[in-house]
Amino acid sequence: MRVDPKALVRRLTPTSTRLLEAAVARASTGRFYEIVVEHLLAQLLEAEDSDVARILSHFQVDRRRLATSVDRALQGMRAGTPGRPVFSETLFQWIEDAWLQASVEQGATRLRSGVLFAQFITRRSRYTAELFPELDAISRDELMDSLEVVLRPSAETVEVAPPEASTGGGSPGAQAGGRGDESLKRFTTSFTGRVREGKIDPIFGRHREIRQMVDILSRRRKNNPILVGEPGVGKTALVEGLAWAIVKGEVPDALKNVELLGLDLGLLQAGAGVRGEFENRLKAVISEVKASPTPIVLFIDEAHTIIGAGGSAGGSDAANLLKPALARGELRTLAATTWSEYKKYFEKDAALERRFQPVKVEEPGVEDAELMLRGLRATYEAAHGVTIRDEAVTAAVRLSQRYISGRQLPDKAVDLLDTAAARVKIEQSTRPDELVALEQQIAGLERERDARQRDLSEGHPGDAGAVVQVEERLAAVRDQLATLHGRWEVERAAVARLSAARKALATSAPDADRQPLRAEVDEASAKLSQARGEEPLVHADVDADIVARVVSSWTGVPVGKMRSDLIEAVLSLETKLASRVRGQDAAVRKVAEIIRISQAGIRNPDTPIGVLLFVGPSGVGKTETALALADSLYGGERFMTTLNMSEFQEKHTVSRLIGSPPGYVGYGEGGLLTEAVRQRPYSVVLLDECEKADLEVMNLFYQVFDKGMLTDGEGRAVDFRNTVIILTSNLASDIVMRMFEGDATPTAEQVMTAIRPALSQHFKPALLARMTIVPFGPVQRDVMRQIAEMKLDKLVSRLRTAHGVETTLAPELLDELARRCTESETGARNLEQILQGSLMPALSRDLLQKLAGGAVPPRLHIALTAEGDWDLQFSGA
Repeated sequence: MRVDPKALVRRLTPTSTRLLEAAVARASTGRFYEIVVEHLLAQLLEAEDSDVARILSHFQVDRRRLATSVDRALQGMRAGTPGRPVFSETLFQWIEDAWLQASVEQGATRLRSGVLFAQFITRRSRYTAELFPELDAISRDELMDSLEVVLRPSAETVEVAPPEASTGGGSPGAQAGGRGDESLKRFTTSFTGRVREGKIDPIFGRHREIRQMVDILSRRRKNNPILVGEPGVGKTALVEGLAWAIVKGEVPDALKNVELLGLDLGLLQAGAGVRGEFENRLKAVISEVKASPTPIVLFIDEAHTIIGAGGSAGGSDAANLLKPALARGELRTLAATTWSEYKKYFEKDAALERRFQPVKVEEPGVEDAELMLRGLRATYEAAHGVTIRDEAVTAAVRLSQRYISGRQLPDKAVDLLDTAAARVKIEQSTRPDELVALEQQIAGLERERDARQRDLSEGHPGDAGAVVQVEERLAAVRDQLATLHGRWEVERAAVARLSAARKALATSAPDADRQPLRAEVDEASAKLSQARGEEPLVHADVDADIVARVVSSWTGVPVGKMRSDLIEAVLSLETKLASRVRGQDAAVRKVAEIIRISQAGIRNPDTPIGVLLFVGPSGVGKTETALALADSLYGGERFMTTLNMSEFQEKHTVSRLIGSPPGYVGYGEGGLLTEAVRQRPYSVVLLDECEKADLEVMNLFYQVFDKGMLTDGEGRAVDFRNTVIILTSNLASDIVMRMFEGDATPTAEQVMTAIRPALSQHFKPALLARMTIVPFGPVQRDVMRQIAEMKLDKLVSRLRTAHGVETTLAPELLDELARRCTESETGARNLEQILQGSLMPALSRDLLQKLAGGAVPPRLHIALTAEGDWDLQFSGA
């Protein structure tokens, strides 16, 4: 006679039921066709402080080794079903046999995991083809004789009703020994209990919100607060703060001795695949909360998930089950969700919304965030084993507020401080990245040297001089490594000495003479400062410098001591720009002034570093200035994002810049402008030929120029405050050209006065007022000659590097190139066209012919014929 499977499962203890559900989940995740004996056996072996753990410990069986054998058996089973797995007949046979033994032979009303395991051991050949030799150490007779004694200390014993208490019927609570909190223990976590155990830290800076929650919870009806705020502002921490207040008695009498329990909706839904199972579980939780002699407040995190949770055909979701109890005040519930989810779910369900009272959780201010981090400092010091200085707390809050966008305080500051502490711990226990990089470089050079030497030794053609060069580079890198390694050893020893001195001072008796200990700390600190210099390899504690370094690695923004190189670059910026952009001294000077004002910290911090409108004819150096600025200020031309605004001549193209809105093609892919700045927040943004863009598109930049922020198509804020925005335009070029006719040299102010009316006719005054106008004049012939010389010098250098050719230029060549470019409307761009379109094709043809003939002659002379053609003369062959 077979027992009904559902009735059989209902006889399992809560622990056994949970393990069976875990076995089902494991089989589903692994896409097995059947839920077999080995699935349940594996879960029995994983449970800590369980019946099975005590049986194996009693017979000295290695639980991990046995679990490995079971996992190996599962790996060999058939998997890959697209549907749900089904229970195997053998698994139900095992549970049925165990239940018969427990009920008939032992008189039990619940089937515990220990009896299941004992039944498996006594008749394992019936349930599995696997041998599992680890179980041979367990004697069947001894196990059955000592089973009750072995299982008595197990935590599962309290889940089994004594035989005399059972009458064979009654409610599940009565069958479980009269306990009425089975569901609460299974599906909730006690916040107040964790506070008593010391597992939750005190909360600071949120007294107003906690008092507001207390006021709502103290009401007679609709006493259900819901915390609403952006992710990372500390909603869950507020609940922990309320738990602290309850435990410390800092609440009204109505809330004293209240238990604050967190409901795990995921656990409540796990394994509830049968229709009605979820509803029964939630109803049991609600009933136990109502019947509890201790007042209970239920906390539901991510509360929007209750809408639709557990809902199935013919069933109700969690929200509908909770509504009656919430309205009557019988179930005091504390919930938390984000603003977007609140609007999406709660505001659309008026019946549910009116049962909750929103508590707005705003992002804390800088001072409050610092207070919160100071409260967490001891916890992170203990977790990482390092000292966190107060300057690090201040830096974490202020730098994260300034440079990390898209996230909220205190969450981003906590992550920053946590990362800085982890980095200091890593520095103190492992080799620095600089050492590892040098070692890898040495290994690469050694492989290159060995490969070249092998080729030479085997008679292959090769360059013996190249081997010597590699040896020289190898020796230089080894010297760097030795120097750096020695410095690292000194710093590490100094840090260890300083840490020991500080520990001795902190643990000294109050009445002891601390002067010698303080002197030792001062001496060790001075020794460390002397050893590390400006760029420390090992930090003794978490300070503002290491926090700044973490910010720099996250965002690319140089802050803290890393700004010293940037400041030097800014001070010499005018010289660097002038070396690349010839003949535009006034424009270069104006650009350098704007950047210096920003780096001095006296500009408005809520605007971009600079918003510059470059105005002038084509080919005078506007784009080259932007490239030179990215190279000089940020370390490379890759830090410049270029957008050709002639591609945005229609109003609808604004979506290409910021991304498509919801419901349109391309939503979620991001915009060209917003994604580029999000990935490189510290860069140059070049809006080329901005006068060709539709004016509605240009209206997009009002907020960027004024507030340094732009909201993309997905509603995310993009930070432009660390960018230099450069717009280029050819408007009023004819005016500029006329002003520079002949030998006229008007000042920048005169040019700006002349071109402003033309600019005002195109750009709206409000937009123009947000930009700094930088006029560019036409390039004179002597300057064009210098530019031509620069371009040709690069070509000469490439020829020398690639082919070993020494190149000379005819004296009249530069003058002729300068004449051609100044007579053209494209200015210096015409020089690129001449070199790319005529010189390089002719030169490449001759070079390839020489290479085909065997070798390239070592000397080359470049000149122009009387007809204006290129005259390329190779010699020295």
